[in-house]
Amino acid sequence: MTTTAEPLVLSQRRIWIIFSALIAGMLLASLDQTIVSTAMPTIVGQLGGVEHQAWITTAYLLATTIVMPIYGKFGDVFGRRYLFMIAIAIFTLASAGCAFTDDFWTFVVFRALQGAGGGGLMILSQAIIADIVPASERGKYMGPLGAIFGLSAVGGPLLGGFFVDHLTWEWCFYINIPVGIIALLISWFMLTLPTKKPTKRIDVAGVVTLSIATTCLIFFTDFGGDADRGWSDPLTWAFGIGLLVAACLFVLVESRAQDPIIPLSLFRNSIFVNATAIGFVLGLGMFAALAFMPTFLQMSSGTSAAVSGLLLLPMMVGLLITSIGSGLAITKTQRYKMYPIAGATITALAMLWLTTLQGSTPLWVICSMLFVFGLGLGLIMQVVILVVQNAVPVDEIGTATSSNNYFREVGAALGVAIFGTIFTNQLSVKLTEVFTAAGADSEQAGQATATLDPAIMKALPEEVRQGVVDAYADSLAPVFWYLIPFLAIAIVLACFLKEIPLSDEAGMVARGEAISAKDAAARVAPLERSTEDDAGHDTVVVTGDRTEPPGSDNA
Repeated sequence: MTTTAEPLVLSQRRIWIIFSALIAGMLLASLDQTIVSTAMPTIVGQLGGVEHQAWITTAYLLATTIVMPIYGKFGDVFGRRYLFMIAIAIFTLASAGCAFTDDFWTFVVFRALQGAGGGGLMILSQAIIADIVPASERGKYMGPLGAIFGLSAVGGPLLGGFFVDHLTWEWCFYINIPVGIIALLISWFMLTLPTKKPTKRIDVAGVVTLSIATTCLIFFTDFGGDADRGWSDPLTWAFGIGLLVAACLFVLVESRAQDPIIPLSLFRNSIFVNATAIGFVLGLGMFAALAFMPTFLQMSSGTSAAVSGLLLLPMMVGLLITSIGSGLAITKTQRYKMYPIAGATITALAMLWLTTLQGSTPLWVICSMLFVFGLGLGLIMQVVILVVQNAVPVDEIGTATSSNNYFREVGAALGVAIFGTIFTNQLSVKLTEVFTAAGADSEQAGQATATLDPAIMKALPEEVRQGVVDAYADSLAPVFWYLIPFLAIAIVLACFLKEIPLSDEAGMVARGEAISAKDAAARVAPLERSTEDDAGHDTVVVTGDRTEPPGSDNA
């Protein structure tokens, strides 16, 4: 039951204004995942947390992943307007906290709060689009939302590097404040979505058990991929066991909950399962590949982190082209199955090309590889979300959207941890060999390997520098071979993805919370009326903007 007296009229002008608020919110969330990367050495150096810097990334990732299903479900239960504004407010206030703190652990807490806001912005943006735009037209809106991720992948490191070089690292967070305030004002005045009252008991036990399972997963993958602990460490396995126990408890709780946070019935929907599996496998392969390319580019090009970020520009261009292009094409043709198949295939071919990476590979070839990689990603990411939203009941759009994103993040966490371990172990061995061959003893070689960074590279002899670049390439190329089977699985899953007609009704319209502009115009059209002149003869009948002669069928 909504609190609005009359249904909201979804005019095209209102839709575009709401969309501008969603774009601002999505940009805030996605940009902050990458903007800190180039500024992190300066941040931890000034705040005194060099040995604990991984917590900056872990805190954000953990909070984002935990809140995704919560925002999705609560949006379906309570309505999304106030939740979206709360997410903006949390993110903006946490950004201010990050900028003004002078204590490392306080900074980590504010980063976690940023993640709690950012996760909501990503999920609610996608769900609100489904509320106000029918699936048959949603592609042209989802495309730009997906393109924001590509823009942030390049823009974030560039901005972070610019702020560190020319201003201060605090500007990485100052910039969020005015954007957040503008997004909040637009949302307050224009995001006039209905609010609801829950009719069933909130699944608190589901929220708790899922949060515990997610926390155990993140720490299990973080500790497993950590050089100091590794997969054999007792604490790593303690989190692994905790993950299994919490996951089993979650399934048990959800099977008995009156209104589960992730309904198990979703997993009886073959389209949801298939599309979510594609997202999981894509997250595993895509993020694992992207996690290590910037470091390699930085080492091989000899440039700063900020400048090396420009080398990811081709990937962003490719993603922009296919993300927006596929969205427009789906809206025009009303067909979607071909795009995940083509996207997974192109991504797999790009990954196969990346296995040829060598220290001597020209930068233009590497950029070409990344461009093709971006073309593939743009054909899958937002299309999968559209498929999921179109396959579930309108009152589960938020839950389905968040669940799909959640499992993609789970895949990303596993991929980065597992394949990151393979990469770093091989790299450590090969770098030690390089420094040993240059005349260092085992202790010196180990120390040089542990402290190597791009600034030191410039001071190395050319032969040693080339050896280091070769070591990075020789360690990274095999990782791509390990990822190809997962992308092959994505191709198979995409081939079996069932294609059903795209809904021509927005979520809010289907739930009776809004009416389309067309329906609104029909409601206010002049009523049919017939009059008689003074002589008692029938005159014309007025219907909307048409006139009909007396006695016609429309009279």
